[in-house]
Amino acid sequence: MYIGSTNNLRKRLEMHNSGKIYSTKLRKPFNLVYYESYKSEKDARKREHNLKLRSRAFAQLMKRIQESLE
Repeated sequence: MYIGSTNNLRKRLEMHNSGKIYSTKLRKPFNLVYYESYKSEKDARKREHNLKLRSRAFAQLMKRIQESLE
């Protein structure tokens, strides 16, 4: 599971899978299974922070993703 924000999702995924991002290069390959889109960077960063705290929001999101993959 990777949580992050970007204004170019395809490019970010390509960078992670090519090993150009130090913090994730040992965990590749990445497959996109879910994303959220926000109109403002502020809102996107707020959601990212909320999910990274492993809050109830994170648990609900994980449950939703797992159910959709079954």
